Amino acid sequence: MASATPTPTAGGRAPPFGLWERMLASRYLRAKRSQGGVALISVISFIGIMLAVATLIIVMSVMNGFRTELLSLNLGFNGHLFVTGPILDEASRDAAVARIRQVPGVVQAAPIIEAQAIAMGPNQVSGAIVRGVAPRDLAALTIVSGNLKGGSLRDFGAGEYGGETVIVGERLAQMLGVRPGDPLTLISPSGAATAFGSAVQEKSYVVGATFSVGMSQFDQAFIYMPFEQAQLFFGREGSADVIEIKVQEPDQAARLKPAVHKAAGPLALVSDWTQRDSSFWGALQVERNVMRLILMLLVAIAAMNIISGLVMLVKNKGRDIAILRTMGAGQGSVLRIFFMAGASIGVLGTLAGLGLGVLFCTYIAEIQRAVEWATGQAVFSSDVYFLSSIPADIDPKEVAIITFWALAMSFLATLPPAWRASRLDPVEALRYE
Repeated sequence: MASATPTPTAGGRAPPFGLWERMLASRYLRAKRSQGGVALISVISFIGIMLAVATLIIVMSVMNGFRTELLSLNLGFNGHLFVTGPILDEASRDAAVARIRQVPGVVQAAPIIEAQAIAMGPNQVSGAIVRGVAPRDLAALTIVSGNLKGGSLRDFGAGEYGGETVIVGERLAQMLGVRPGDPLTLISPSGAATAFGSAVQEKSYVVGATFSVGMSQFDQAFIYMPFEQAQLFFGREGSADVIEIKVQEPDQAARLKPAVHKAAGPLALVSDWTQRDSSFWGALQVERNVMRLILMLLVAIAAMNIISGLVMLVKNKGRDIAILRTMGAGQGSVLRIFFMAGASIGVLGTLAGLGLGVLFCTYIAEIQRAVEWATGQAVFSSDVYFLSSIPADIDPKEVAIITFWALAMSFLATLPPAWRASRLDPVEALRYE
């Protein structure tokens, strides 16, 4: 035990967390079972914390990536601000659109028509959402025009009343059994008004191109039709359903609402994307918060393993503690020795979990392909999750919170047995030796 003697300083006491305390903590942590150590329990605690931290980082990164991808695709495909009201009539619509385009931060403003229809192909009949847009507005919608899987936009909008060429989502085209150049029949339950009510419209169009934005919700439901043709087909002559606006920073859409409302006119009604999909994004946020809470409790439970290991270590090292106390080591020194012994497990486990989690998220696409190759099945079906691959977005702030939580839980779990060791009576400890 001579090597464990406190090193004197100028004041006659060893400094806190000094070399001799660190050496003893390391020796106790590495001691074998035959020497009164708890190496196996320490390893189990280390693995538990590592896996808990890695799981928390992976799950939160995937959920962040899922939300980011959904938000990016949704805001790329749909508008950020929407204007409705009397200004949608042709007499005032074009002037309002021109004024809205001049608002700082607005990058695109276009009147659109959106209605449901029945699409009939050689193979199947399916419901579809038909969106009427002007050719130049569709060309500016890069998430569609830049992701064509077949055909082109060359004939879109060419001909009387915009022509008869439509653009179809790739998954919808596959379902219906049509390709670019094939005919496609659309049936609208709300056609032109007659003396007996709305007449059902049925008309054949030509598939000009197919598109895939990587989100099944859009790829298997949407058909783009020239704006004038949509007005005629759905009985919207001289009108539109909404003016769809895209802004430079979608997160700032709500801030631009007053300026857009002023440009559109006093009779306009302006809403933003957060209001239209508030329930969906709210549900995602609640799910994310609940999942974080559950997994943080998992990290806390894993850290509790340190207590059992340290309690056994204190019990096995009672004689050593008594000798240290009789040689002049204070209660603070004993507390720090066992605190470092337990805390080092938490620190090492947290760092290992941090590295494992970040590494897994970095190569998650390769891991997904390897699992799918090994099992022969899709582990992330786009029919269920809308996306074709598992997204992962590592948020440094989120990772920092997880790391801090794991360390805090490890330190708190270490304190009770370390405090008990420091309060051990040397006389009582040596009496039964």
